[in-house]
Amino acid sequence: MNSFRSTNLAPGQKLSGRYQILSQLGQGGFGRTLLAEDLYLPGQPKCVVKQLQPSATDPDSLQVARRLFDTEAQILYKLGTHPQIPQLFAYFEENQEFYLVQEYIEGENLDRELHSKQRISEESVIDLLYEILEILAFVHQQNVIHRDVNPYNLIRRKEDGKLVLIDFGAVKQITTQMVQASGKNYTVAIGTPGYFPSEQAMGSPKLSSDVYAVGIIGIQALTGCSPEQIPSNSQTGEINWHSLIKVNPGLTYVLDRMVRYDFRDRYASATEALEAVRKLRISNSKTIGGKTIAVSSNKTVGGKTLVVGNNKSFSNFQIDLTRIRGWLAKGTISMGIVGVGAAIFVGINHFLAANNATDLYRQGNILYELKDYDRALAAYEQALKIRPEYGEAWQGKGDVFQAQKRYKESLIAYEKAIQIQPNRWQPRLGRAQVLDKLGKNQEAIETYKKVIKIKDNVAEAWLGLAQVQMELNQYSEAIESYDRLLKMQPENSWAWYQQGWAWQNLREYEKAIKSYDKAVDIKPDLSSAWYQKGNVLMNLEEYEKAVEAYAKAVQFQPKLHQAWYSQGIALSKLGRNEEAIAAYSQATQVKSNYAQAWYQKGWMLHQLKRYEEAISAYDTVIRLRPSDYQAWYNKGNVLYNLGNYEGAIAAYKQTIAIEKDYYQAWNSQGNALLLLKRYDEAIRAYDRALRYQPDYRQAQEGKAQAQSLLRSEQQKLQEQQENENNEERENEGIENTEN
Repeated sequence: MNSFRSTNLAPGQKLSGRYQILSQLGQGGFGRTLLAEDLYLPGQPKCVVKQLQPSATDPDSLQVARRLFDTEAQILYKLGTHPQIPQLFAYFEENQEFYLVQEYIEGENLDRELHSKQRISEESVIDLLYEILEILAFVHQQNVIHRDVNPYNLIRRKEDGKLVLIDFGAVKQITTQMVQASGKNYTVAIGTPGYFPSEQAMGSPKLSSDVYAVGIIGIQALTGCSPEQIPSNSQTGEINWHSLIKVNPGLTYVLDRMVRYDFRDRYASATEALEAVRKLRISNSKTIGGKTIAVSSNKTVGGKTLVVGNNKSFSNFQIDLTRIRGWLAKGTISMGIVGVGAAIFVGINHFLAANNATDLYRQGNILYELKDYDRALAAYEQALKIRPEYGEAWQGKGDVFQAQKRYKESLIAYEKAIQIQPNRWQPRLGRAQVLDKLGKNQEAIETYKKVIKIKDNVAEAWLGLAQVQMELNQYSEAIESYDRLLKMQPENSWAWYQQGWAWQNLREYEKAIKSYDKAVDIKPDLSSAWYQKGNVLMNLEEYEKAVEAYAKAVQFQPKLHQAWYSQGIALSKLGRNEEAIAAYSQATQVKSNYAQAWYQKGWMLHQLKRYEEAISAYDTVIRLRPSDYQAWYNKGNVLYNLGNYEGAIAAYKQTIAIEKDYYQAWNSQGNALLLLKRYDEAIRAYDRALRYQPDYRQAQEGKAQAQSLLRSEQQKLQEQQENENNEERENEGIENTEN
């Protein structure tokens, strides 16, 4: 058992000489959460300090803990770029304990909001789910599981009324494990009882574990019941909440799927759940009863013939069965919709009553395209019961399993389809895609080539082959594959862009520019192509053209902070420093914690002798990256130029504390000490510079000057002492004479 043996931090104490503790906010098995104020910033703003202590303090365990802590801090820093997740301001180690400093969010937690009302309306619950899932989707896109989503960790921000997701103390990348004192790896289950599902309780959380937690919050909001009061089936483990309240069938479906006992039956991530809730919001705002669903035209997708005509309102759909190549009798079948986001249909008895393999297969295709994967799978399996050697149905199973990320089962199904129909390319294409997703790149390449051997004009195969070749850094081969694809699809702007990226990696810059130009000719607003074209032009030292390319990138994507930053670099190369500063300012407006842009802005201001502004920029870098020794060093140089030698020395000392062999900082410290006439200290600083860089001429000259001045000072002191002694002797002589 891990007993938390942390340093006792009382109100008024300081951490790292900067963060003064105000009070304790909470304590758990992994550490303590404290409210503090930042003494270094104007107004001394409040911040949250999380104190973490490893369960073992031997050198090996501490080393592993440092690595894990650094990894987690990097994740938190990246997550903090979202406006509804607290920013990470700093992280550091002190006395073998680790500290995270995060933004303080003023407001009340969602638990209070839920308890203030017995039940919340369906519309409000849908909005609540949407807001939580919007934040969580960003987290999941970073491949991070929160693992403790609950009403206490959702704060309604006082400033703007928006929810903020907090307490990422339990955040780990999906495979992270805790290191215990024994040196063994133990998987740790983290979370709040009632809000985490069975797989998380067993220490194997998934992205869908967070989705489960959001679903429980939704049911709690609807019913007014705490998680402990919501009944469940003792045999299956499924949540049985329907008896507590009757709600819209669409909302019922979405919540049921979010809280399914088996994680494979849930939405795989917050992104998928968000899309379902988004469609539910649309359907909830309109009357859908009596409307029909439309499939307006045929299209081949992965070997299936179907396209569902989609209307933004979802309120006027029809399936025109006469257009589906005679799959069913002529006529239109009306369908009521339950849960538009999940595409569940009722009232289609004739269609679902299919009892032959072909009709079941076609039914599976429609359900697959509507992303109703469970029922599509059931249809394919029914078809296979009737006709076990039905290759297309085996391929359909493979497609469903692939969509559900059940890749091993998908491979088995595709291989069965290939065994039955070795000359069909479609199951081989699916197999290649799955092999790629499993990281079996070489097998994927071989399978794509087999598809092409059967039919050499399958665009998806050339695209897939090119993408795998790019992953393997086989850029020349990828270029050839893109060439073949572009012969079939000359207007494919993305393929031109990817080919340009391949040329760029081969340093064939002129060819890369041609590909990027083709991409933007087809799609002028393809900002990524403009951005990479700018990068190529930078490599060619064509800075004027690079500035123009970056300008196009930000014209079409104003929040592309990398393009603003790179434009600043190009402008600085041209000596257009004021414009460069403006570009860096744009980058930091888009991404306020973009340390590199703050640093470059500080450097430009430094060069323009706008010293006070430069210090402000460097201070921002230091706040974002306290261990950025170059920012500390440059700040020292600015203070030196302002004649603030004591301040400069303090900055140089910070530099050296981070990077002890940074000889320039030792030399600059020597220079400042020299001007303060602290010659002994200056000589020692120059000696340290020369220890790390023996032939550093500036340090040699500085040391010689300090020694010379020290000798002169000592000589003056000696002469002064001698004069004083002579004067004493003369005075004594006069006294003796008088006596």
